[in-house]
Amino acid sequence: MRNVLRVFLLVIGIVVLLSGLLFFLQGTGIFPYPKTSFMINEKIWVLRGALLFILGIFLLIIRRALRRR
Repeated sequence: MRNVLRVFLLVIGIVVLLSGLLFFLQGTGIFPYPKTSFMINEKIWVLRGALLFILGIFLLIIRRALRRR
């Protein structure tokens, strides 16, 4: 059961981390694709992306802590 939880946390952690990175980069205008995205150069998406990125890191840390028990 613990292995299933670890795999779940790995997958969700990576997806959340990458989503946060994408939101952050679009919010700052560094990654302006697609051109019609409503997130480009919007500061709220910089904040939301940073928070998602941190959440993804936190999930991966929890996953790593489960391995040590």
